[in-house]
Formats: sequence, structure tokens, C-alpha cells
Amino acid sequence: MPSVNRLQDFGERKLNLEEILLGLVSDGLITESQSEQLLFKGRGTAGHDRHPLVVVAEQAWVSATAPHVPLDIERLTKWLAGRVNLPYFRIDPLKIDVAAVTGVLKYSYASRFNILPVAVSGDNVTVATAEPFVREWERELTTTLKRQFDCVLSNPLAVEKYLREFYAISRSIYGAVTDRASDSLDKGRNLEQLVELGPSGEPDADDQHVVRIVDWLLQYAFDQRASDIHLEPRREMGNLRFRIDGVLHLVNQIPTPVMAAAVSRLKALGRMDVIERRRPQDGRLTSKTPSGEEVELRLSTMPTTFGEKLVMRIFDPMVLVKSFADLGFTEQDAARWRTMVDQPFGMIVVTGPTGTGKTTTLYSALKQLARPEFNICTIEDPIELVDPQFNQMYVQHNIGLDFATGVRTVLRQDPDIIMVGEIRDEETAECAVQEALTGHLVLTTLHTNDAASTVTRFLDLGIAPYLLKSALLGVVAQRLVRTLCRYCKRPAKINDDEWRLLTEGAALPRPKQIYRTVGCDECRHTGYRGRLGIYEIMLMDEVLRERITRATDATALQQHALETGMVPLCVSGALKVSAGLTTPEEVLRVVQGKPEFKSEGQRSVGGGHGKAAQQRQADE
Repeated sequence: MPSVNRLQDFGERKLNLEEILLGLVSDGLITESQSEQLLFKGRGTAGHDRHPLVVVAEQAWVSATAPHVPLDIERLTKWLAGRVNLPYFRIDPLKIDVAAVTGVLKYSYASRFNILPVAVSGDNVTVATAEPFVREWERELTTTLKRQFDCVLSNPLAVEKYLREFYAISRSIYGAVTDRASDSLDKGRNLEQLVELGPSGEPDADDQHVVRIVDWLLQYAFDQRASDIHLEPRREMGNLRFRIDGVLHLVNQIPTPVMAAAVSRLKALGRMDVIERRRPQDGRLTSKTPSGEEVELRLSTMPTTFGEKLVMRIFDPMVLVKSFADLGFTEQDAARWRTMVDQPFGMIVVTGPTGTGKTTTLYSALKQLARPEFNICTIEDPIELVDPQFNQMYVQHNIGLDFATGVRTVLRQDPDIIMVGEIRDEETAECAVQEALTGHLVLTTLHTNDAASTVTRFLDLGIAPYLLKSALLGVVAQRLVRTLCRYCKRPAKINDDEWRLLTEGAALPRPKQIYRTVGCDECRHTGYRGRLGIYEIMLMDEVLRERITRATDATALQQHALETGMVPLCVSGALKVSAGLTTPEEVLRVVQGKPEFKSEGQRSVGGGHGKAAQQRQADE
């Protein structure tokens, strides 16, 4: 294959399939037989304008030499970058300033050469291309724009996709602002006054540009695996942020009037009062992912200094079909859980701070309990996931339908299993306990830090000890920890001091090997991808019931539960560390609220990524 040093000998030209295959064979990544078969198959077929790397990636080959890794499009692009002596660049849309890069070149010019600006720093512009031997644009732009252009090689599919998406969203934002500006300028206002107009100066929520912005926003969030979308208005430019794997990322900045219009459209889609901006509102809407799966979004607005802040929580449509093993339950956890749910009546409480997966655990349990002979009723605020096997009722405080009223209503509906979304007050707690005592299995949530504290919390709410000891079957306390990226995690050692800190002195053998974060393109250089639950399950027995009095001490309850087999949260996390699923610092951060630390072992394994690690800590 020609190298970049021989570019002048070959002139301006695009890559072809034959030279790509020749280079792959030369480097031992594929066999001559594979190359010949693909060339033969390609002769006389349409689609010669397709990039050769895309054609090769579609074969789903595995490298012919060790370590026999899949030859996907990113790995092929990285290989090609080395062959032509260009820097490889993986396009991460979350790390690109869309407004800045799209302001460098016009779309017509960028699409003509299929190039995409990906970074702007002073007079330097980094441009991604998939055609290393097409460099006419570099000479032209350097002359006309008087800037230094650095060329990097990127995945041809990513260049094509984000070239289209970045310019489309920029056009929509610009169009929404300029259309409104034109109307305002006709009335004698300038652009500075437009920014200060507030809600009255925003584009119409049904404006075609705003519609496209909202559609892009939702699809972009689905594509990035976001769990929450935050639209936060500021004085001039509002922040768009996604929460991915529990960490917030700044995605884009949008003019505040345009963001206000987008919020209004989302409120309309969520059947909320578009006119009312002074009080918080809740709503929900249904959309579809790029793969066609239906997904539920829960909307919540809050009035702020510069307008309404909107948060949308995205609910994974696959939650209801997840097994408890997928959620992070060990075999012991699953056995203790079955001990509780197999009871004909009683109350099971899932506890933990907001955002720790309590609702997911409850829905997964209800899905497994759902049978034709059972009448399952839920009272929620709001209904987070709709399922045809449940009878779901949502709380409406404006008409006097609160949790307590909902519980009393459900009791007259001949239920077998009842889920109370959350216990917030004494009345709801009393109703839930009474349901459990009158022959129903009740599943509910509460906000406490650990399992034993749940008992004292109920007592604080005014529940009589004799009622609680008869109704309560057990408590599940849980947290979510980020799981290590399987593409880049590296083996490491853990010393005795770290292990004791992690296990809080529990008699758990120290593993010979654990894994630490490194960071790669697949996990956006965080070292983590996805989340998993860790659990603390306290089963009620006769001793615990006898200890439930007005003077109950949570510490005594915790001690007895540990003696009878309960695995505390920290040890549950340590077991995940031993299994190579997460890291000690992640468990300590989640369970004990301690900042992340870097051990000697981690520094030796992750050397060369110090700058990225510092940026990750700053982001988090």
C-alpha cells in the first residue's frame, strides 16, 4: 500500500478495495483466500462508491494472527492510520463542540470532500477524514482561511454520520434563532434584545427547526445510552447534559430562547400545561429508539432564574425482562430474595438513595411474579414503566389521590400482590402495613442508607412495633456501581490495607488479582461501561422481631443480621471486585461516599493515561 510519503507519486485519489486487502494480507490480518473471495464477490456488483474499510468490516472477519480480534470498522481504521502515517481519531460526539466545529466550514464544502472538523483551538483546526490520499481541501483551506489544518483519520461511517448530524442540528438551532430574530427585527428589536426577551422571545414550539431539535435530542440520547437528559437554561446559552453510567456529561450549549422552545414542545408531547411556567410539573411521553424499540420517558420541570429546567428520565424497555443475575444478584442474594417473595403475605422493602435502581428491582420482581392467577396492582408517582400484566394507578395530588388513598382503593380491588411506589409519610406506611397484615404481598420502597435503618425509619413514622414485627418480611438495601469496560480493563494487585478498607474488616479472602480502569474509546476513556447492583438483604427472623421495640437500635439489628448470613453492601461490592466486574474505588465511592483514590497498582497498570485520568476526575 502507498504510504503518505509517496502521496505525490500517486496524486489525489480515493482508496480502493484491492489495495486495502493487499495491505491486510501483507500484515497477516487476513488470508490470501479471504482477499481473493471478497474481490471475486465484488466484481460486477453495484456499490463501488462504498468505502473499502466498510466493505471489509461487513465480512465480520477475525484477524488471522494472534490475538485473533474482530476486524471491526474502528480496528480497521486504526490499522489504516498506522499504514498511512496519520493520527487515528475516534469521533466521540460528547467531546466535540458542535457549534465551534460547524462554524469553520460550510456544509457544502465539507460534504464535497467528506471531511469533518472535530476540534478548534485558536488558529488550529483538526479535520477528520476517511480518505488519506485526498488532500486537496487541506491546501485550499490553508490558503483561503489562513489557518493551520491538522488531518486525522477516522471511521468512514462515523465521519458520514456526524457530518450530517452536526450540521443538521447547527442549522436547526441557527434557523430557530434567525427566524425569530427576523420577526423581532421587524418590530424594531435587535439580536441582543432578542436574547433578553425570555419566554416571549423564544421560537414557536411547533417551529420546524424546534421539532427537528427535539427529535435529534431524543435520538441522540438513545444512541449515547443516556439514562437522563437535562435541559438547563442559563442567561444566554443553556446547557444540554446527559447522564451516562451515573455520570453527567455536557453535550451541547443551545441559545436559551431555543432551549425554552424545545422545553415547551417536550411539555406538549408529555401532555403538560405549556402555559404554566411558575410551578413544577410532571409528565411522560413515549418514543422509539433508532432500533425501533418503544421507550418511556418521565418528564419533570422546575422553575429557575432563567426559565424552566427540564429533566427527562429514560426507562430501558428491557428492564422488565432482566433476570436477577443480570441486575447483579449473587446466588445467595437470589435465594434470600426468593425466601421473601414466596411468602403468601407480608411486606418487602427495597431501600436506598434516589437513583440506585430500586424501581428496576421492583419491576423485575413483579414481572417474575406475574401469573394469570394473580391480581397485581401498583400505586406509583408517576407510573414509570407500563406493563399490560399489571393494574397500574398513578398518584394525582391535585384531585386528592395520594398514596394512602390509592392504597385504600386497591384494597377493594381484590389484589394478591401490591406495589406501593414509595412510602413518604405515616399514613402511607400504616396503609402498607395493614395491607401486609390482611393477606397481601406488599412491595414498596423507602429512603434509608442501609437495611437495618429501615426498621427505625418505620418506627419514626409512627408504626407500632407489634404491627411492624408481624408485617415485615425483609429489607433489600441497594446501590449501583459502574462496571469495568471489558475492552480495556487490566489486571492489577490489591494490598492488604486496601482490601481491609474495602471490606470493613470482614473475613473475606483477598483476591490474588483484581482489575483496574485504563480508559479507551469504547468507554470514552472513563474505564467504565454500564452499571450493576450491589445488595444487602436482611431477612426477618424471630430474634429480629423480638428486638423491634420503641427503643430499637439499628446497630444491634445490623449485627444480628450479619451473624445470620446477611452480606453488607461493602462486602457485596468487594465480591464484585473479586469477580473483576468493578474497582475498589468505585465501591468505596458509592457505598461510603469516599473520593476515588489511585493505588500504586493502578498507577503502574494505567501508566500513560494520567492526563485522561485527571480529566475524568474533573468531569465526575
